[in-house]
Order: sequence, then C-alpha cells, then structure tokens
Amino acid sequence: MGARILIADDHDLVRETLSCFINKETGAEVTQSRTLDETLQLIRDKGPFDLVLLDLTMPGMTMPTGLSLSIAANAPHPVAILTGTTSKEIEYSSIMDGAAGYLSKSLAPDELVAAIRAILDGNYTKLEDLAPRDAGAEHPVRKTPVLTQRERDVLKGLCDGKTNKEIANDLNVQVVTVKLHIKTLSRKIEARNRTHAAMLARELHLI
Repeated sequence: MGARILIADDHDLVRETLSCFINKETGAEVTQSRTLDETLQLIRDKGPFDLVLLDLTMPGMTMPTGLSLSIAANAPHPVAILTGTTSKEIEYSSIMDGAAGYLSKSLAPDELVAAIRAILDGNYTKLEDLAPRDAGAEHPVRKTPVLTQRERDVLKGLCDGKTNKEIANDLNVQVVTVKLHIKTLSRKIEARNRTHAAMLARELHLI
C-alpha cells in the first residue's frame, strides 16, 4: 500500500491540484481537508497519516497552536507546512516548533515531490539545513511564542485597530486588564509597542 497523505488547505483549486499531482507522482493515497478542526477530526477518524501538509492561512490555523495540535494528533508521523507564505522568520520558527519541513507552493513540481519523498523517508528539515538568515535580521531564531486565548483576543483587537477601551468592552473586562494582557503578550512576542505587536501577529500567524 502507498503512503497516506493529508493535505489541509482552504483554497479548493490549490488543494485539488496538489492532491491530483501528488497522487500521480508518488502513488500516495491523498485525503483533503479545509480547516484545522476538519484536519484534526480526520486524523482521529482515520488514524495518523504518513504525512500531513498544513497550510498556514486556512481557517482555525494559528502558530504555534495549530501545528502543535496536528503534530500531537498525527504522532509518530510527520507534519509539514505547505504554504504560499514565504518568510524566513516563520520558516525558522516552524522547524523549531516541530514541523518536518516548510514547503513553498512556488516550488517546481519535481522539487515539491522530492521534498515530500524526503520527509516520507524520514529526512526531516533541521535548522542547519536552512539558508543562513541575514546578519541584520531583526528577530533572533526562536520558537513561536505561545499565547493564551485571552491574549489572542486582545491581540486580535490590536490588529483590528481598536483602542484599549473598545477591546475591554468587547471582552467584558476592565481596561486595566487589557493593558496587562498587552504588556504580557508584547513581552512574549518581543514587540516594542502595540503597532509592532499587530505587525508581528500577522507575520507569525498568531491570530
């Protein structure tokens, strides 16, 4: 029996095209999902897949939570990121967070197949395999920060451009509580201010 691969991506055309191509080139049995919840449910229902490919921007997917949940559910088999988002920061963080690979949708077809086969053969990406980062890179290589749900709620408010009072009203909490959450989450993600926090949230797919 061939390998069993699960492709999780909410873009129907991309998902269908990749599924057909990977099946044709590798002989793998390819299953599809559109959301993180659907992905986790399929793993529970069908058992661990030989490889799970996760899109960063599908519904329910945040980093590092979505990746961590998928890795735990699909153990002992690998989970890799397959995305159109090209970011050295996210690539490094993904590998540190346990992803077996970080595959770009812009890869040439033969390169994509080779990368998938390498992961199936147990050749997972390591930090030392990645291209060197720019010497002047703003952020150090580190794991993606883990935020509480309330911190994510506050961070989303920041990304929406809301004031502390508006966020407090939305969450039914005191303004001082919102300020405390902003201080804590900013420390976790190493943000200089609320604008920088919102920028990092989008870059790292924290919301």
